[in-house]
Amino acid sequence: MMDANKQTPKHPWDESIRTILFALLLAVCFRSVAFEPFHIPSGSMKSTLLVGDYLFVSKYTYGYSRYSFPFGLPIFHGRVMELRHPQRGDVVVFRPPGLPNTDFIKRIMGLPGDKLQMKDGILYINDKPLARKQVDDFTDAEDMANIHPVEQFVETLPEGKTHMVLREPSHALVQEGIDPNNTPVYTVPPDHYFMMGDNRDNSGDSRFPSPVGYVPEENIVGRAELIFFSTDGTAQLDNPVSWFRAMRFNRFFDLIH
Repeated sequence: MMDANKQTPKHPWDESIRTILFALLLAVCFRSVAFEPFHIPSGSMKSTLLVGDYLFVSKYTYGYSRYSFPFGLPIFHGRVMELRHPQRGDVVVFRPPGLPNTDFIKRIMGLPGDKLQMKDGILYINDKPLARKQVDDFTDAEDMANIHPVEQFVETLPEGKTHMVLREPSHALVQEGIDPNNTPVYTVPPDHYFMMGDNRDNSGDSRFPSPVGYVPEENIVGRAELIFFSTDGTAQLDNPVSWFRAMRFNRFFDLIH
């Protein structure tokens, strides 16, 4: 006769599957409410961010929107639990209206109601030019066969915050008939932001209506906080030493400004 209090032995795989599912749930929750890792695949934010940088983006800083969670499901609209609104100068990850399933990373340059315009490579915000000071050239070594210096400037925002921008007009990205260095006046709509790359002549951003244009606040995923790992892309799978040489240790744990 079977003992009614005796439990059927569990298969060893049951516990393993539960452990894996629990770990996945914790990872999804952490990525959704705290920090999410991102990889930089393009050079639009040089010299602040380089191809091969890996960084953490905080999800809680601006509160949460549908894009804070996997797949961007429309479970609600707007933002909830906001600690603060996005600020000019913040580097943010967002989903552009024209590509809502793709992550972009740029710097917020225009706030709701602002007027922005590029004139001869100088950015004007609300009819006032931003102060710029030229510093040592940035050496662009992404393409090892075409290493070249690029003019670099310290740009000062109206609030006093500074950041680096690159100037390479001979390589200016022209889209939809818009010269990125001489643009029309842009007036940022309510609850929207104007995004720009620090690599000014090589950035598809809010200066072009498609796919970025004005970015709704709801489409902002989070604020870029910290570079936790960086590699120059020269590592070879069959050469462990090359992985060590490819690491850019001087960028590890750099705060993003």
